[in-house]
Amino acid sequence: MTIWVNEQIDPSGILYACIACCDETQAKECHASFKQNLTEEQKELGWVARLRTVSSWDEVPVNALKLN
Repeated sequence: MTIWVNEQIDPSGILYACIACCDETQAKECHASFKQNLTEEQKELGWVARLRTVSSWDEVPVNALKLN
């Protein structure tokens, strides 16, 4: 099983927002939205939108919104 994890991370490395799902298309659309919603100022300060995969729900951050 592949789980797609979208994360928005602040400059200090703290996870600000996280959405996880098993649908690749949905995950890529979410990632594009996360990236688009970062302002230029946030990007300059070091905010990042990251998309990664994991193989178990145990590897998904606890505070993530989990979609099936």
